[in-house]
Amino acid sequence: MNFIDFIWLVASVLGIFTIVILITRVFGLRTFAKMSSFDFASTIAVGSVLASIVLNANYSLLKGAVVLVAIIGFQTLFSYLVRTNSHFKRWFTNKPQIIMWNGKILHKRLKACNVGESDLIAKLREANVHDFTEVKAVIFESTGDVSVIHNNSDKDVEPRILSDVNTQDLYV
Repeated sequence: MNFIDFIWLVASVLGIFTIVILITRVFGLRTFAKMSSFDFASTIAVGSVLASIVLNANYSLLKGAVVLVAIIGFQTLFSYLVRTNSHFKRWFTNKPQIIMWNGKILHKRLKACNVGESDLIAKLREANVHDFTEVKAVIFESTGDVSVIHNNSDKDVEPRILSDVNTQDLYV
């Protein structure tokens, strides 16, 4: 690699990072926040475009910027449709799943969500749970996060908190 190639590579990296920062400022931090399956696919596509721009001399920064704007614009449109259209949301997003309910681990649901019991217990420790009886619900969110709802005063979970969660076969 000669000096000109080196300068072009560094300039491409600086240019593409500047473009990504500008796109993120325009489309919002949601672009690279917790990821749904669609967000993950978009992130992979963005990474592929970035690599192509930096490593392939046939790609210009302008072409790369257009492709990045198109990918992130599509991601933003997708997010808007998920927020505003219930049919679209049902077809294209995962519904949060309860994997522990009223102190009992729901092993079939754990397995369906591909979560190990040790991962669940780690999340309980992270949430400062001292005893399974404190746990009202553990929810495997559509982003892959795990939410722990717990208290030791025997309060019930407000139904609105579980409004978008799969509570089928539970006594809520």
